[in-house]
Amino acid sequence: MATLKQIRRRLASVKSTQKITRAMKLVAAAKLRRAQENMMRARPYARRIRDVIRDVAEHVDREAHPMLQVRPEKKALLVVITSDRGLCGAFNSNINRRAERYLKGGEGGHEEVGLALLGRKGRDYFRRRPQYTVRKEYMEVLSDPTSERAAAIGREVVAEFIDGGLDAVYLVYNEFKSAISQRVTVERLLPIVRDRDGDGDTDAADAAQAADGIEFAYEPGRGQVLEAMLPLYVNVRVYFAVLESLAAEMAARMTAMESATKNAGEMISRLTLQYNKARQATITKEMLEIVTGAEALKG
Repeated sequence: MATLKQIRRRLASVKSTQKITRAMKLVAAAKLRRAQENMMRARPYARRIRDVIRDVAEHVDREAHPMLQVRPEKKALLVVITSDRGLCGAFNSNINRRAERYLKGGEGGHEEVGLALLGRKGRDYFRRRPQYTVRKEYMEVLSDPTSERAAAIGREVVAEFIDGGLDAVYLVYNEFKSAISQRVTVERLLPIVRDRDGDGDTDAADAAQAADGIEFAYEPGRGQVLEAMLPLYVNVRVYFAVLESLAAEMAARMTAMESATKNAGEMISRLTLQYNKARQATITKEMLEIVTGAEALKG
C-alpha cells in the first residue's frame, strides 16, 4: 500500500498536470477561433472557384490544357497534411493510417505512389516505414500558412503533372466539420475533373445540371483564360486544405485537452479519497498503539 508521502506526491503531480492541460485547452480554443475565422473567410472563394473551374472543365475539350487531360493513373502523388505537434488525440494517427491504407490497398490502381508530406508527424510516421516513397517534405508551411507557400507547392505539383512525371495528385487531410467533428478526406487535385458523387455538394450538383448545354465564351482567349485559372485553382485548393487542417487540429487538441483535464479531475478525486483513507488508517493505528501501551502500563 502506498504511503501518505507517495500519495501526496502523486496528487501534487496530477494537479500540476491538470493545470497544464487546462491551459493548453484555453490556448487551443483561442487558436481554433482564429483558424476558424481564417478558414471561413477563405471558404466562399475556394468553393466558388472550385465550382467554376469544374464547370469549365466539364464543358471544354480535355485537350485544351494539360491539367485537364485524364490519362491512366500509373504514377500518383499523395499530399498528406498532418500537424507539427501532438497532444491532439487521434488527429494525426487517423490521417497517417488513411494514407497508409490507400498505399497498401492500391485504391487507385496505381503502379507507383509517392508521398508529399506537410507536417512533422506525417514525416516521422513514414520515415519509420521505408517501404513507402517520400518524394517531398514541406515542413515550413504549417508554421506560417500563407497563400504564397501554398502556391509554391501548387506550382511544383502542376509542373510535374504537366511534364508527365505524375498522372494524378490527391490531397489527404482532416476536413473541419465542427469543433467536435473532423473527417479524413481523400480529394483528387489533378487532373481537374468533376466528381458529382464525391463532392457531396447539392448546390454544385444543381449548378452542374443547370450548366449542361452551356458554351463558354473566353476573353481574351480560351488558352489564356485556362492558363491563368487552372493553376490558381490548384493553389487555392492546397491553401484551403491547409487552413481546414489547422482548424481541425486545434479543435482536436481542444477536445483532447478537455478530456485530459476531466480525467485528471477524476484521478484527483480518487487520490484524495485514497489519501483520506490512508490518513485515517494511520491515525487509527496510532491510537490503537497508544491505547495498547496504556493498558500494558496498567497491567
